[in-house]
Amino acid sequence: MADWKKVHSEKMRSMDDAIRALPKNAAIIMGMASMESQGFMSRIHEFADHFEYLKVLSCLNMNSYQFCEDPQYEGRFMNENWFFGPSNRQAAKKGYRLVDFIPNNLHQAGGNKLQALKDQGATIVYWGPVAPMQDATGFFNLGLSNVYEGEVIEAADIVVLEVNKKIPFLHGDTQVHISQADMLVEFDADPPSIPVLDPGPTEKEIAAHIARLVGDGTTLQIGIGGIPNAVAALLSDKKDLGVHTEMFTESMIDLFESGAITNRKKSLWPNKFVFTFALGSPRMYRWLDDNPAVLELRGNYVNDPYVIAQNDNMVSINTAITVDLTGQVCSESLGPVQYSGTGGQLDTHRGAQKSRNGKGIIALRSTAKKGTISTIVPMLPMGSAVTVPRQDLDWVATEFGAVRLLGRTVSERARALISIAHPDFRAELTAEAEKLGYI
Repeated sequence: MADWKKVHSEKMRSMDDAIRALPKNAAIIMGMASMESQGFMSRIHEFADHFEYLKVLSCLNMNSYQFCEDPQYEGRFMNENWFFGPSNRQAAKKGYRLVDFIPNNLHQAGGNKLQALKDQGATIVYWGPVAPMQDATGFFNLGLSNVYEGEVIEAADIVVLEVNKKIPFLHGDTQVHISQADMLVEFDADPPSIPVLDPGPTEKEIAAHIARLVGDGTTLQIGIGGIPNAVAALLSDKKDLGVHTEMFTESMIDLFESGAITNRKKSLWPNKFVFTFALGSPRMYRWLDDNPAVLELRGNYVNDPYVIAQNDNMVSINTAITVDLTGQVCSESLGPVQYSGTGGQLDTHRGAQKSRNGKGIIALRSTAKKGTISTIVPMLPMGSAVTVPRQDLDWVATEFGAVRLLGRTVSERARALISIAHPDFRAELTAEAEKLGYI
């Protein structure tokens, strides 16, 4: 019988030694969000003189890290990111050549980037956190995310596992064997968490319109934020809801404990919460730990629209920044300035529509900047990223109602969207629609 504890000891390195053992030019891919590599990312700037140029790839940075925020590291590090977090936004806003955005659909993010790096001849390193090894079997656990992590581990030239005792053990396609690792380091830290956002009156009004579109036996994909939380709060009287979602959120525990979520009527993976990463509170992480009802699977599977569509009565609920009168949705940028990312929005929106009796819902407040501007606009601002193309758009909801645009003409769409715009802006939107020849 193999002595995996001995192998563990042989592969263990100090953080300093493991960093110095990396190639001087490489693409180093981190774990995502709640599973970001806190040990590596908090220390790498200390070794700037040791490297020539490192691409550090991550997704939704939760903490602040000097290597991608301090302009003295321009030309030495580049944080390529699939989904901007607050610190990335600030660095980009200041014009620092430290961050760059990777346009992507979540289910293709890992595979597409790996192909691009191979085409560029890059040395690919995976450095990500894992829960401690089970001594008898030699397996570590990926914990709270497998969006692209497992996929990258299998393709990387070098694999470094950051062993963290505070990472929960999740069931699913989450195992990594010690034989796949070249080096191990130890770094114990609580996984990054986020507060539960209490919905305000406007979010509750939007949620009421969406809740009417969710029937008993629906399988849900719910995003994060005030609007999705408000929707979840209004679903507690539903029966036999299921979960097939990109991101596991706090509200899903509340719906399970209320009896609304049972997962029993799901067409695909009945009796299981299916997701590809989790981000929430310490309470949520404790609930997920060694819970046999959860199934964390790879993002290239969970978010594949053709997989999502295998769930009958699938409803995807996502939020947006702005929608134009023809139905183009921007959920990730402020004009040309990257704010967040596409993530899985288009994946889940398309998958829900392909589902039997499914619905793809985009929700947004009717105004922004304290009511001074309309989020429903004649045309998207110049440079805006189109997250959901108009030909894909299904339902749109604001606090003034919900309208279905699928299959409608441009003039029908414009009139429908104006009807759920804030009343203060409807006359102006109508006049602009007439100028543009929409109505």
